[in-house]
Amino acid sequence: MLPWKRVLRPLAALLLTAAVVSVPATTAQAAAAPSAGWNDYSCKPSAAHPRPVVLVHGTLGNSVDNWLGLAPYLKVRGYCVFSLDYGQLEGVPFFHGLGPVEKSAGQLKDFVDKVLAATGAAETDVVGHSQGGMMPRYYLRFLGGAARVNALVGIAPSNHGTTLNGFANLLPYFPGAADLLAKNTPALADQVAGSDFLKRLNAGGDTVPGVRYTVIATQYDEVVTPWRSQYLSGPDVRNVLLQDLCPVDLSEHVAIGLFDRIAFHEVANALDPGRARPTTCASAFD
Repeated sequence: MLPWKRVLRPLAALLLTAAVVSVPATTAQAAAAPSAGWNDYSCKPSAAHPRPVVLVHGTLGNSVDNWLGLAPYLKVRGYCVFSLDYGQLEGVPFFHGLGPVEKSAGQLKDFVDKVLAATGAAETDVVGHSQGGMMPRYYLRFLGGAARVNALVGIAPSNHGTTLNGFANLLPYFPGAADLLAKNTPALADQVAGSDFLKRLNAGGDTVPGVRYTVIATQYDEVVTPWRSQYLSGPDVRNVLLQDLCPVDLSEHVAIGLFDRIAFHEVANALDPGRARPTTCASAFD
């Protein structure tokens, strides 16, 4: 049996997050600075890359910090790149992706409509990290997104929720803990494996027709566990393990989305499979 300190530490951190964000900010932080080099609504997709790319941050992320690595990587390769903030809670600046996932999917819908109207494109490609790789599936399935999205690329997505290495299973043993999560940080509650939200999302299959799906996972993920739960089943699905591409890549949940250029190379392959090049350890220098 694991020592109690190791058992309680992650659970305490989870509950602390819920408690902290429920307190109105007394010293309001400045909102994320405007992104540099992307979110350019004058950008017109090229013939080589005819679809704009919408980046969807993860829980506790925002439209800038989550994409300081990937957005410029795609921009320099000729893509029109956009990112949004979603899931804001009142009184909680800077840290987003905490509101109900269903509501966040509605925000994504509105943002995609805005991007398509500005660029004149008929469809977009969506790339998301963590919750941002799972939440768009609600948009695709229930909000008409399948007609507007060509491909969804999930980087360490919480597609079937997380057990937090089994610690989420302890919630029933702490009276009020689950209610605290659901009330103060609904997105965390929605992402616990077996949640009502995830049952509804995954009922009838993981995918919808007409969309290509790619999942990029790392075996060292300590947030979305077990890491194989990130994978999808269904037509037009490609599940990729980072360590199959580069065995010495040690990226965990945060690193794979923020600065892992091997993962970025595979994202680019997923966006343009016709020009895909093998992803190896050397892709870190590409």
